[in-house]
Amino acid sequence: MRKANIADVALRAGVSTKSVSRVLNDEPNVRPQMRAKIEEAIEALGYKPDLAARSLSSGRSFIIGLLFDNPSPNYTMKVLQGTLDACHQAGYQLVIENVDTASPTIGQAMEAMLQHRRMDGMVVTPPATDSPAVLDALERANLPYVRIAPNKFPGRSMTVSADDQAAVSDVVRHLWNLGHRRFGFVGGPASHGASMWRHDGFFAALAERGVEPGEIQEAEGDFTFTSGIGAGRQLLRAEPRLTAIFAANDDMAAGIFTAAAQLGIKIPDMLSVVGFDDSWIAKSVWPELTTMHQPIAEMAHIAVRTLIASRNGKAVKEPAPQNCHLIVRGSAGPVGQ
Repeated sequence: MRKANIADVALRAGVSTKSVSRVLNDEPNVRPQMRAKIEEAIEALGYKPDLAARSLSSGRSFIIGLLFDNPSPNYTMKVLQGTLDACHQAGYQLVIENVDTASPTIGQAMEAMLQHRRMDGMVVTPPATDSPAVLDALERANLPYVRIAPNKFPGRSMTVSADDQAAVSDVVRHLWNLGHRRFGFVGGPASHGASMWRHDGFFAALAERGVEPGEIQEAEGDFTFTSGIGAGRQLLRAEPRLTAIFAANDDMAAGIFTAAAQLGIKIPDMLSVVGFDDSWIAKSVWPELTTMHQPIAEMAHIAVRTLIASRNGKAVKEPAPQNCHLIVRGSAGPVGQ
């Protein structure tokens, strides 16, 4: 069966091939009715635009870059899901670049990568979002970028974030209503903005209830399962009377399950544990993990759409912080249940 081409789409939609091209390139000033007719024709015919031809005619690459430096497989998978879906819907390809933002040569590595990659824009994930060397390199290359959940340099670029502090306030409210008064916190690396927001939100919500910072046991992990085991051991050995621990992501929360089991502490009978993200691991532990659902894939999707719209000269507003919601499962229960 012959593959549909741009002329077939134009014929079915009753428009010119130039109009089809404008929709494919997501150009502004296309009437909504015409755009809808063309998109319907594209869908009906299963038309797949030729990337090389589009690039040649428009002077664009139709490639979006995704910059990673994150040890959490769940976070990586969900960001990939969101960016891939958004790129597919817009007719773009995705190029994934893994960087080490802690490296003293990150600036040179970015320069080399940008010289060998032709892209229309970059989605930057934490902690690269807060790396001056990364951002400087992108700006020297005149490459548009959108950051997901940055902690520094407000106003330097468009950003997409979750409302972490409001989410953590809900976690504290849930644990407080269950009767918990002895708390522990396992944070991620200080270089991650989300880790700091969750830390500050947790301590602020407890301060509102009269809990002093010195009364909260604290340990740092690196967003991995293994670091959660070590942090859990540290907290539970330092203060065996803890009744609730909040971890800044699910991987570390699952590690706390292992630490508690090694120390003979039953969850949730003797200890309640709450995580953040609502990743696959939340349903892989027993009891299943109470956690804060974060719309990671949706945030990545919004980042790509924002980047493409901005690249196409559209007036784009800063996306509002995305809402999270608590998923109550079996790992958090009343004190002394």
